Amino acid sequence: MFRSALLILSGNAAAALLLLARNLIVARMIPVADYGVAATFAIAMAVVEMASALGLQQQIVQARNGDDPRFQAALQGFQVLRGVLSGAVLFVCAGVIADALNVPQAAWAYRVMALVPVLNALVHFDIHRLNRTMVFWPVILTGAVPALLSVLAVWPLALHFGDYRVMLYAIVVQAVATVLISHLVAQRPYRLVLDRAVMAQSLRFGWPLLVNGILLFGVFNGDKLIVGRELGMEVLAIFAMGFTLTLTPTLVMAKSAQNFFLPQLSAVDRSTPEGEARFTHLAMSVLQSILLMGMALVIGVALCGIPVVTVLLGDKYAALLPYLIWLAVMQALRMAKAGPAIVALAGGQTGNAMVANLLRIATLPLCWYIAVTTGNLYAIIATGIAGEALGLTAALALVHWRSAVPLRAAGAPLAVMLLTGLAAFFIPQQTTAQIAAFAVLGALMLWSCGDLRRYVKGKHMSPAL
Repeated sequence: MFRSALLILSGNAAAALLLLARNLIVARMIPVADYGVAATFAIAMAVVEMASALGLQQQIVQARNGDDPRFQAALQGFQVLRGVLSGAVLFVCAGVIADALNVPQAAWAYRVMALVPVLNALVHFDIHRLNRTMVFWPVILTGAVPALLSVLAVWPLALHFGDYRVMLYAIVVQAVATVLISHLVAQRPYRLVLDRAVMAQSLRFGWPLLVNGILLFGVFNGDKLIVGRELGMEVLAIFAMGFTLTLTPTLVMAKSAQNFFLPQLSAVDRSTPEGEARFTHLAMSVLQSILLMGMALVIGVALCGIPVVTVLLGDKYAALLPYLIWLAVMQALRMAKAGPAIVALAGGQTGNAMVANLLRIATLPLCWYIAVTTGNLYAIIATGIAGEALGLTAALALVHWRSAVPLRAAGAPLAVMLLTGLAAFFIPQQTTAQIAAFAVLGALMLWSCGDLRRYVKGKHMSPAL
């Protein structure tokens, strides 16, 4: 168990850290305003990806017939179809997107970016199918090696261009490498099938994920769109860098938890009392592990965030320092929603995350009003924190009602994580008092995570059927 968990976490972390290193290197080598333009490339990609995200990678893990070669070929065929459509949409809408972000000079770059969703759609699904049997090396290599190649491409690109084009072509290099590596590590031949029955099944499974993808675009990029449009590219560069630094560990931990626990939860037969007890135990382990990770994020940023940013980015991003802990608390609450989402996804209930993210999206009009009237970045982030707290409340309630998962064992860990956020806000940072408070809260968190402790001691693991 520990070997698999460590492999997943280290693999996801390696890919994420490499991409973070790429962003930091680019930020150091180009002007701040140009980094703001580069940050909009991720937003443009998210626009088209949100409109076609059907969770096909999760479906091949969750579905009972996920190991069937024809089913896999049909999912790959559907993936290519949606990728081509996404690329065409981005190409056609490049000018509109550039104008909406107030960077009309970058319209050509968004047309180049239209290659990326097409390339992403050509990835071999064997890397996801093998997760069903707890084989994770293929998906890890497919994430880490392209990220490394993207980092290595930055230096020659910076010497040649020296502006936002560095990020553009580094992203294209990563996409090309991802396709090639996924095919090199696959076990089955790559086949494409267009099967209407499988498409219909995927649409039934994925339409809530599609809607949730649109909502996630607002969750991940709504604040950045508002800041970039109303406060300018330099402020967006500061804000986007803070997002990157705090969101990267969030995504690593949440993705690792999903990779590790989703096959095990999906394999449980809840029709028997023993199966129901097993599912509840695993669900509690997921929720508690995610809350523990959220707490670790807040503590890490509170104790190390300022020196890390100072060393890595220098004075150019000094304006970011006061906002770090605010962003860390927001990301910890966002990550906490991943626990209920994983449990719900194991039962095919893909609509829970959509409802939770809808509450977060509801705060964006208020963020826009604040940006237009005051330009107060603290108030914008505070509004985001309130929205994430509402979304987490809804996610926990839905997994309790729809999946019949008791939440009593998650109450204490949740309270400890929230107290950690308060300690990060109200106790002076990097002081003896704050360190002592974090130590006490850490001990309380470990004590309260009873199911997670029993899971670790019992070494419970089971592959998906």
